Amino acid sequence: MDKPLRWGILATGGIAETFTRDLQIAGLHVQAVGSRTQDSAQAFAARLGVPTAHGSYAALVADPQVDLVYIATPHPQHADAALLAIEAGKHVLVEKPFTLNAGQAVQVVARARARGVIVMEAMWTRFLPHMVRLREVIAAGTIGALRSVVAEHRQQMPTDPAHRANAPALGGGALLDLGVYPVSFAVDLLGEPVEITARARMSATGVDAEIATIMRHAHGALSTSVSALDAAGTNSAVVYGARGRIVIDPLWFTPTSFSVYDASGGRVERFEHAVPGHGMQYQAIELEALVRAGRESQRMPPTQSVQIMRVLDQMRAQIGLVYPGE
Repeated sequence: MDKPLRWGILATGGIAETFTRDLQIAGLHVQAVGSRTQDSAQAFAARLGVPTAHGSYAALVADPQVDLVYIATPHPQHADAALLAIEAGKHVLVEKPFTLNAGQAVQVVARARARGVIVMEAMWTRFLPHMVRLREVIAAGTIGALRSVVAEHRQQMPTDPAHRANAPALGGGALLDLGVYPVSFAVDLLGEPVEITARARMSATGVDAEIATIMRHAHGALSTSVSALDAAGTNSAVVYGARGRIVIDPLWFTPTSFSVYDASGGRVERFEHAVPGHGMQYQAIELEALVRAGRESQRMPPTQSVQIMRVLDQMRAQIGLVYPGE
């Protein structure tokens, strides 16, 4: 049996804690955590039973007991943290959005390949059981040729101007925090768009509080989405085909169920699958398998993460959102 791979958690926010707990539920080994302060790292380690706490990101990636690093910093720090881990010879799982912009994404992917390590975007939705089955239904031709994808991602997030979702300096805005989900979903099913339109309602802090997108893909297929950080929504999604549709229940981007309907509206399949924890462990299981096989992901390819960042860059350009230092 192969020796267990050992995870290091870079950053100690809420998503890092959720991810760590899900890995532990799945029986994966979390070896260490790194934070900007020793106190924060030690508190995280004590709370979750992680063996080693490091008071810096550099110390975490230098730890010889760590094989893979999960990056859970705010968006603007993703690229630097990923490059730090890559240069240390670690395989890397980077929270979405992959980076702040496409230029950074290209650099991260190039360095990972040059160093011979695996890097993957933590778009956890792609690895959930309902999404695996959804792709199987589409591949089988059950709903025919794809016509369109419609999805929304609306949440009521904190209104504090200093919160990362509202702060330009932290890569805030609905698009990078929430809209990345439906954009990635559309690119996954329909391919890279050939035409992009985005319109936004801006917040008082200068980020997009709400953004609507329309994309035209190859063969004329369309995708539409609306994402907002100041208005909760139903958060459902529908995939339309020439011979039917797939209706994904709320919350479509989390572990959930879906129904498949034929062209007459008759239901031909109902998919339900219980998931332990929050479901973030599936992406970690995928990365471990990739590391053992020595290959990049086909489900969330690094080249597609770059494509998605290019799409997000174009959308931000259309709504006039530029982050400090870009």
